Amino acid sequence: MIPFQQLTMETKKTFLIAGARGGIGSALAKKLIDAGCAVIAIDRQANNSEGISAGFTYDFASDDPLPQIADRLDGLVYCPGSINLKPFGTLKPQDLLDDFNVNVLGAFKFLKAYQNNLRESDGASVVLFSSVAAQIGMPYHTSIGISKAGIEGMTKALAAEFAPKIRVNCIAPSLTETPLAAPLLNTENKRTANADRHPMKRIGTPQDIAALAAFLLLDAGWITGQIIGINGGLGTIFK
Repeated sequence: MIPFQQLTMETKKTFLIAGARGGIGSALAKKLIDAGCAVIAIDRQANNSEGISAGFTYDFASDDPLPQIADRLDGLVYCPGSINLKPFGTLKPQDLLDDFNVNVLGAFKFLKAYQNNLRESDGASVVLFSSVAAQIGMPYHTSIGISKAGIEGMTKALAAEFAPKIRVNCIAPSLTETPLAAPLLNTENKRTANADRHPMKRIGTPQDIAALAAFLLLDAGWITGQIIGINGGLGTIFK
């Protein structure tokens, strides 16, 4: 049972964010809270951020049962992921399994655990995350491309199965300035080279992605089963 005020559940839309301490998760939590929503956080570390209604500690790489939540949820967002970039010749089967466990099985367990909470809402929404690497060929992205393609397949299948009660959509960003991506952006040369690959000539920000996620959760009542690229034009236009 969640230890926060009952009036929250009755007067606000309530969203559960997995990975709410990360760059995109924390930006989305703030955006939803600013919009008057209640946000519950699940993360590997305790989340005491301002405005969070309740927080749970959980590692999606584990086999432990997810925390029980007894009340209605109006949306789920699964942010945990990985950036495992290796040449194909050095990849091992365990690399693929590790990426699959975090990206695909973690999302699967998350949705299984809380699907009944979503069914109590009059207009629930699920947001998952893929990557531009699942849509265009990129060197060294074999493992992550496989995992994120799995997320895209799950998005479409569940959107069909859960309609019309629950909408399911997927955001596919390009490189975004988050703690997970820090090793790819830790020098000025890396930042410049990565920015220049995008027609918009900059790296994505957590706020860019959070704005789209919030739209899908709050306003996109006739959008489901979509994989939406937010990638600075990478792979779509040439400039």
